[in-house]
Amino acid sequence: MTTHFMSLDGVLMIIALFSYMIGALALVAYFFTRSEWLKHLGAPLAVAGCLAQFGQLIARYTETGIWPLLNLYGSLSLFAAMSVAIFIVFAIKYKLWFAGGFVLAIAAIFLAYGVTWNEGVMPPVPSLQSYWAKIHVPLVVSAYGAFLVSFVFSALYLVRYYVERKNTAVAVGGGSTEVSVWLSSLPSLPQLDVLVYRSVAVGLPLLTLGIITGAMWAHEAWGAYWQWDPKETAALFSWIIFAAYMHLHTRREFRGVGSNWVAVVGFISIIFCYLGVNIWISGLHSYKM
Repeated sequence: MTTHFMSLDGVLMIIALFSYMIGALALVAYFFTRSEWLKHLGAPLAVAGCLAQFGQLIARYTETGIWPLLNLYGSLSLFAAMSVAIFIVFAIKYKLWFAGGFVLAIAAIFLAYGVTWNEGVMPPVPSLQSYWAKIHVPLVVSAYGAFLVSFVFSALYLVRYYVERKNTAVAVGGGSTEVSVWLSSLPSLPQLDVLVYRSVAVGLPLLTLGIITGAMWAHEAWGAYWQWDPKETAALFSWIIFAAYMHLHTRREFRGVGSNWVAVVGFISIIFCYLGVNIWISGLHSYKM
C-alpha cells in the first residue's frame, strides 16, 4: 500500500510539472498571437496541473499521516497550486487567460525548485506538531499565491505603460509607431490596475490572518506571541508594503504606475520573506536548522 501511494505522489507531481510547462508555453504563445486553439490547450493544462498538485498533497498526507506542508517541498507545492488556482478563478471571471503563461511558468519554476527539497518523510519537530500548522501555513502560502498573481498583472501594467509612453514620444517626435498585437489586445491600464488591486485585496487579508495565527502558534510553541525573529520581521515588512499599496491606491495621484511599482516591490519582499529568510538566515523558521 505504501508503495502505491508513494508512486501516486510522484506520478501526480510529474503530471503537474509537465502540465504547467506545456500550458505555460501554450499560453505565452497565446499572449503574443491570440490564437484561440492555444488558449484551449493551455487553460485545461493549467486546471489539470493544479488538480494534480492538490491530489499529490492529499496522497502524501494519506500515506504518511504527516501534514505535508511542514517542509519546503510541501510548502512550495501548495504555493504553486494556490497561485494557479487563484489565477484560474480570476481568468474565468474576467477572461484573463492571456496572462496564464507567466503565472504557470513562475509556478513551475517554484515547484521544480521545491522538488529539490524533497528529503522523504520525516516526523516534524515537536514545535511543529500543532493544529496551528493546518491553519497558519495554508493561510500564509495562499497569500503568497495571490501576491504572485498581483505581481504578474503589475508587470503587465508597467510594460504597457512604458511601451505606450515610448510610442507616444516617438509619435510626437514625428516618427512612426507600431502597436503589436499583444499590447493592443491587453486590457487597458485602468483595467490592469483594478486587477492588481483585486488580487492584492485577496492576499492582504490572508497574510493578516496568517501573521495573527502565526503569533498564536508561536505563543503555544515558544511561549511568546512575537520575538522579532527574522521571519516575523520580514512578514511584517511585507505586510506594511501591501498595506501601503492599498492606501496609495485610494489616492488618485499615486494610483497607477506608482502603486504598481509598490506591488512589484511587495512581491519581491514576499519572496525574500518566504525563501531568503528561511534558507539563508538562521532563525526559528530556518530550514538550515
